[in-house]
Amino acid sequence: MTVETVRAFLAAHAPDISVVELAASTATVEMAAAGHGVAPGQIAKTLSLRVKDRALLIVAAGDARLNNRKVKDVLGGKPRMLGAEEVVTLTGHPVGGVCPFGLATPLPVYCDLSLKAFDEVVPAAGSTNSALRIGPDRLAALVGAQWIDVCDRSTACA
Repeated sequence: MTVETVRAFLAAHAPDISVVELAASTATVEMAAAGHGVAPGQIAKTLSLRVKDRALLIVAAGDARLNNRKVKDVLGGKPRMLGAEEVVTLTGHPVGGVCPFGLATPLPVYCDLSLKAFDEVVPAAGSTNSALRIGPDRLAALVGAQWIDVCDRSTACA
């Protein structure tokens, strides 16, 4: 059902973008990169967090790591990952398929600058075997995301 909410969101806001469903799971960055034939950094992972009393999503490059100090400085508190049940309740998507499209609950969405290292990124699309291809700026614009710098990458960013 959650892939359908993503499809409905895309039909309304970006009809030129289609969801790609693979036979194998793409629930981890490594599995998604292999399945879609891209570098791990191109996988746009969506982190479901709570900062103080606020649930939010951060979309970042697949090879980026959340920097707790940066999050605290930028968002005003220590980040805590949401539990799997809360993720499903708030986003409507299962862990491994979370994306900022077609959310069950309106949530603030932030895009980390790590995504800007790529012309095209591959976020999940509501299930553990679905995704789509999109430019980082378009992704941010479609979901009304604010650009922030809260991650570190192990490789050099452009």
